[in-house]
Amino acid sequence: MQDADDVKDSTSQIHSSRCARLLPALLSVIAGSADVISFLGLGLFSAHVTGNLVVLIAQILGRGTGAACLVLSLPLFILVLGLTRLLVAGLEALGIGSLRPLLLLQFLMLGGAFVLCLVSGDHRDSGARNTLIAGQLAVAAMAVQNALVQLSLQGTPPTTVMTTDLTRFIMDAGEVLLGHNPAEVAEARHRAKHTWPVIIGFIAGAGLGAVCFAAGGLKSLGLPAGLALLALVMSLAIRPVGRKQ
Repeated sequence: MQDADDVKDSTSQIHSSRCARLLPALLSVIAGSADVISFLGLGLFSAHVTGNLVVLIAQILGRGTGAACLVLSLPLFILVLGLTRLLVAGLEALGIGSLRPLLLLQFLMLGGAFVLCLVSGDHRDSGARNTLIAGQLAVAAMAVQNALVQLSLQGTPPTTVMTTDLTRFIMDAGEVLLGHNPAEVAEARHRAKHTWPVIIGFIAGAGLGAVCFAAGGLKSLGLPAGLALLALVMSLAIRPVGRKQ
């Protein structure tokens, strides 16, 4: 019969495992909501940086100019990715896990974007200083999220790139249905099991973001900021495995 400490430890492990499984889906909800809100309110995609490049090129060819928010988004995204990698290297050198610091950084960036939009009121002039900075903070937050999924949640499907996830899921589903190699079928089933919640999460986040924006305008950036805080709190319950969290 298990003693009280064994039961408590077992319960803690189950809670940690559940939080670890739910975190990628929550991150995809954050990305989906932030992407829709930033596009509708600030004129740029915060998570879908490739979309910013396409829109920027189209604007330059069509009008001869490109919006400042779009021009800044790509180099900023690359810069933040690089700085995040340096930060993780520094944390690892000190024996500190990277997941929680990166989630905290993401929350601070999304929270900052929300506060700036709250102060500015609900106007959509993406050239205004506060909204311009808010848009870039949202882009930076998604750069941090992209990095943390690869560095701190290794093996997790991307939480912001749905084209890749959807393609992977359909290919894996096809392998499960049509494959002949039991090992490859099992691997495809395992990947699909972890991919579909991320896809659903992003779609749900995009829908929530659109509804919240229709109701509250740029104040709806409080949604991804609040969810980022929830993700940070959830990470506190996740036990480090291998690499420290």
